[in-house]
Amino acid sequence: MKKNTLLYLLLFQLLISQAFGQVADSYYLPQNITYDAKIPTPQKFLGYQVGEQHVTPYETITYMKELARLSNRFKIETYAKTFENRELVLVTVTSPENHARLDQIKAEHQKLVNPTQSSSLDLQKMPIVVWMGYSVHGNEASGTNSNLMSAYYLAAAQGAGVDSLLNETVILIDPVINADGGNRFATWVNINRSTNLVSDINSREFSETWPGGRSNHYWFDLNRDWLYQQMPESKGRLVKFYDWRPNILTDHHEMGSASTFFFQPGIPARTHPLTPKKNIDLTIKFGKYQAVGLDKIGSAYYTQENYDDFYYGKGSTLPDVNGSVGILFEQASSRGHLQETANGILSFPFTVRNQVTATFSTLRAAREMRIELLDHMRSFYKETSTDAVKGYVFGGGNDAIKTWEMINMLKRNQIDVYRLGKDENQDGIAFSKENAYVVPMNQPQHRLIKSMFEKRTKFEDSLFYDISAWSLQYCMNVPTSEAKTAVSLGEKVDKNEFPKGKVIGKSQYAYLFEWNSYYAPRAAYELLKKGYNLKVATEPLSAVIDGKERTFDYGTIQIFSNGSDPSALLQTLAERDGVDFYAVPTGLTPQGIDFGSEKFKKVRLPKVLMLGGTGVQSTDAGEIWHLLDQRINIPLTVADIETANRTSLEKYTHIVLAGGNYNALSDEKIKRFVQSGGVLVAMTDAVEWVSAKKIASISVKEKPDNNGNGEKRPYNLQEKYTGALETAGTIFEAKIDPTHPLCFGYQQSKLALFKDNNIFMEDTKNPYNTPMVFTANPLLAGYVHTKNEKLIKNSPAAITLNVGSGRVIALSENPNFRAFWYGTNKLFLNTLFFGNIIGGGRFGGEEE
Repeated sequence: MKKNTLLYLLLFQLLISQAFGQVADSYYLPQNITYDAKIPTPQKFLGYQVGEQHVTPYETITYMKELARLSNRFKIETYAKTFENRELVLVTVTSPENHARLDQIKAEHQKLVNPTQSSSLDLQKMPIVVWMGYSVHGNEASGTNSNLMSAYYLAAAQGAGVDSLLNETVILIDPVINADGGNRFATWVNINRSTNLVSDINSREFSETWPGGRSNHYWFDLNRDWLYQQMPESKGRLVKFYDWRPNILTDHHEMGSASTFFFQPGIPARTHPLTPKKNIDLTIKFGKYQAVGLDKIGSAYYTQENYDDFYYGKGSTLPDVNGSVGILFEQASSRGHLQETANGILSFPFTVRNQVTATFSTLRAAREMRIELLDHMRSFYKETSTDAVKGYVFGGGNDAIKTWEMINMLKRNQIDVYRLGKDENQDGIAFSKENAYVVPMNQPQHRLIKSMFEKRTKFEDSLFYDISAWSLQYCMNVPTSEAKTAVSLGEKVDKNEFPKGKVIGKSQYAYLFEWNSYYAPRAAYELLKKGYNLKVATEPLSAVIDGKERTFDYGTIQIFSNGSDPSALLQTLAERDGVDFYAVPTGLTPQGIDFGSEKFKKVRLPKVLMLGGTGVQSTDAGEIWHLLDQRINIPLTVADIETANRTSLEKYTHIVLAGGNYNALSDEKIKRFVQSGGVLVAMTDAVEWVSAKKIASISVKEKPDNNGNGEKRPYNLQEKYTGALETAGTIFEAKIDPTHPLCFGYQQSKLALFKDNNIFMEDTKNPYNTPMVFTANPLLAGYVHTKNEKLIKNSPAAITLNVGSGRVIALSENPNFRAFWYGTNKLFLNTLFFGNIIGGGRFGGEEE
């Protein structure tokens, strides 16, 4: 009997392999169509059929280039390169006649967003622009693999139908949005693929190694980067997006293997209020085309569940606030080539076919809804702002770099920024025309502007697929005011010049520089690396600079010249990092501490180890890696937990624990590291591990439940009540102590912090080791459940403790969120540069 059972299993596996391993082109493509013989099919070009194995980004782009070489319907251009130097391309597909006047078509299309020019347009004569983006998450591979078949069809199909489509449509194909992640995933599943396909979910094929292929090189989720555009992939893509202003943008994803196929709209109550109702109506109408296409091939699907259209930083939502219609597709993932699921055997070719079908349905809808979609964009931009806010004034502060990058973010989204015409006082903030700017609301992008600056705290729904707040002024920590009346405008900012620093004076004794500039840590690391002795002022002082006395605050850095002349190096750093260096001829100061004071503490070169691997939140870890590697030029060692457990940690000054589960980490080894003088930095969930393992005397509050104190509720409301307790992404206010080393560089008493967790720390009995504490009324923007708001009020956001000879620094929040939260990056960097001088425990002595 056992032999027969084994035989049946082997035969079954063989049948599965034959049935799902390779399919004909007709499985994907429309029937009864003639194809141009000179255009190679993907199978002929690659040497294997689409769906037989996973195509790599290089193969995809090379095939697109071949189509562009052979077909006068195709044009290909590079829009960016990834961190791993992979090419990202945009393929423009339209009729040869349209290609001949492509610049004219683009110029006419741009007039749709200009209300002073759009009325004169004859929509009947305009082609619609459709953007089709595939696999922004690299391990959601059916999207990228599917566009090989749809591209072949667009290049090779003959007949009146395809001719009419190409005459009336400009199709923009972004075939591989995430080339680095896509390459990781394709490599993984291909090297673990068996000739006789294995569908057992326990197969190694379905278990990528950490961090997996979803993210880019630095483990960023590129589908959360569309608005503020911190990654090169996003910056390049959005240049093309705004060049073309597509009427439709489709975003092809995958979801859990046990699901089917999703197309928008999502849950109606979770659409952002700034998205017009017309957009929702068009999305619903568009969905009917998808239903017809999927019905035809017998695929299951659903809509208006699970997903939402709230956060404008995603690929399917940013178009909605730009007069376009963004459409999300989610296909159940085979996560390999063949997988057993709750719905039966799911094959990779089947997932690809659904994505191909969605592409063809999109093009059918675009052609038939062309006039309606063109008119929607024109009408969208004709509507003027009726908001009480007439503009946003921002700038000043103590860091010109963050203001500079804030302008970059606005301009990358085609938002006009002006210099302030004259000095103004807004909401008690004095803005100078020398360093302040204005974003007026009377411009076409007024909805997008509102979404970037608003401080919304009221919502129709309490569940969010992503974050609920992203107020730019809080992200950047730049003084900002809502102007309720017209503000004087200076010249428009066309070229946003980097605010270079300068060297003031020359000295063979010493120089000072302030810790205010965003890139001051980069300058400090460069000087330390080159052997200069740096000390940080833990008290204010003054010095005579160019004959005038000038005050320097907490965190000022002292550079001893040691008899040499560092002025040439300092000039280079000043221009590169936007830091001013001040020559000081003597160590005797007019006021405050002298240069030889013990209150100038030595800054040591940080040698940082960050733990990664299974359990660690790869996005949180990637944000740290990116910050140090790309912005501050600090080499970071990333080691898996199991490596750290068996490796000597003595050579590191700091160990960083990003958010995650560290149950596999040796707590005894970490205790020894800290006791012997190391600095441990723990963030978000890692704080719970530090508390549970008693690495330091930190207590975490018990998370609330939403069980209703025994009240009976309908079963179908379980998700609603449970999900309402999640703090998915909210902005809170904290009081900070600028005299504490953790807060050096901040000249303010309050700071906005981003929270995407339910970690709440208990207060300590020590009045000096909680340099950041949430205020009594902390909510600034976003959603929070009343139970969580009660827990966060007056609770510590940071705790610093002495443990033996070392330090433990606990941060309940992630100060590096998605690389656009510039305003709190310095908190994390201060743990690296000043962590060893922070006192804690019993008023600066040993831990209690």
